[in-house]
Amino acid sequence: MEKEMIHTYCLQLQGTTYDYKEEWQADRYHIGGKLYAMIGGNATGKPVLTLKCEPARAEELRESYDSIIPGYYMNKTHWNSIYMDAEDVPMDLIENLIQHSYELVVSKLTKKAQQEIQLLKVNK
Repeated sequence: MEKEMIHTYCLQLQGTTYDYKEEWQADRYHIGGKLYAMIGGNATGKPVLTLKCEPARAEELRESYDSIIPGYYMNKTHWNSIYMDAEDVPMDLIENLIQHSYELVVSKLTKKAQQEIQLLKVNK
């Protein structure tokens, strides 16, 4: 999984904002001011992609893929981390999980914020 591909994919999702948190050494992607994806390192510095995930699905993914673990430095129920050097996780699944994370976060935004994101799509 390439960092640049993930960066490009996240930025094409409507309303996404990006920042780099120096003290975490992490690339972060937000929608409506809420985090939905982060590329950083685990305790040993091994690069991971961390995404929000519906709890039951998060468990299934962890059981199915060795490279998907409970979210590093996040709520383990609602977040998964995927090792960036994962060979057992296909890129189309990663894109699907990014989209899932994005949609979970959007669904928790206020109705007004959701409408603003929809307007961005219409005006594009």
